[in-house]
Amino acid sequence: MAEEKETLNQDLNEQTNKPEGTENEAPIEEVFAEAEEADASPENTDAELIAAKERIAELEGKLEEAENRIYRLQADFENSRRRARLDLEASEKYRAQSLISDLLPAVDNFERALQMEAENEQAKSILQGMEMVYRSVLEAIKKEGAEQIEAVGKEFDPHLHQAVMQVEDENFDSNIVVEEFQKGYKLKDRVIRPAMVKVNQ
Repeated sequence: MAEEKETLNQDLNEQTNKPEGTENEAPIEEVFAEAEEADASPENTDAELIAAKERIAELEGKLEEAENRIYRLQADFENSRRRARLDLEASEKYRAQSLISDLLPAVDNFERALQMEAENEQAKSILQGMEMVYRSVLEAIKKEGAEQIEAVGKEFDPHLHQAVMQVEDENFDSNIVVEEFQKGYKLKDRVIRPAMVKVNQ
């Protein structure tokens, strides 16, 4: 390009020394400006614009995808935190469930033994001692939040009662528990063992 410019300058100097009446050509700066304008054709400009728009659209798509991924990760993290908190609360709330479940068979045995008739003073003394232990166990599980499920005289509830027998008794309304075979227990709002009952049809 420098050589071309130097050649054009020499031609321009020669033209300036021509006799009067000879027209001079355009200055060198105008010549190069016209050449640059020729190189910047509309076809090249349109292609570059299209390529730039496509690149912008591609980057915007990647940005949106990254933002969506971040939102999903945040939602998963919050869900994990909530589940962990609920699990911890449930673990604390029902921590005694396993112990109470293990004690219920012993409570049942105490109840059956206490229904026996004492034939002598020694038997009465033994039954009194058993009753004291029985009440102590009931008090201990009660402190942990366990309580007996009411059954007799209540409307049958499949979530609280387990029907093992049905009868027709005019003294009770339909679907009412008339007898309890085994006590049911619940720990706070969770049923540990449903009451085993007889239900009126």
